[in-house]
Amino acid sequence: MKKDIHPDYHTVNVVMTDGTTFQTRSTYGKEGDTINLDIDPKTHPAWTGGNATLVDRAGRVSRFKDKFKGFA
Repeated sequence: MKKDIHPDYHTVNVVMTDGTTFQTRSTYGKEGDTINLDIDPKTHPAWTGGNATLVDRAGRVSRFKDKFKGFA
């Protein structure tokens, strides 16, 4: 492999939205830098199963339901 082409891989601190911290290795910043997360698995609806809503724009959902109501 070529020398000096890879980024520096070092330990950084990660602060979750609830204040908990952990250390991981990353190419971000410098050794000992802190990454403050705005979104993490404890708060984001994609991981928590948040309130999923179905938006019916121009009656598309209701037309679909009417069209296929006999299949279920």
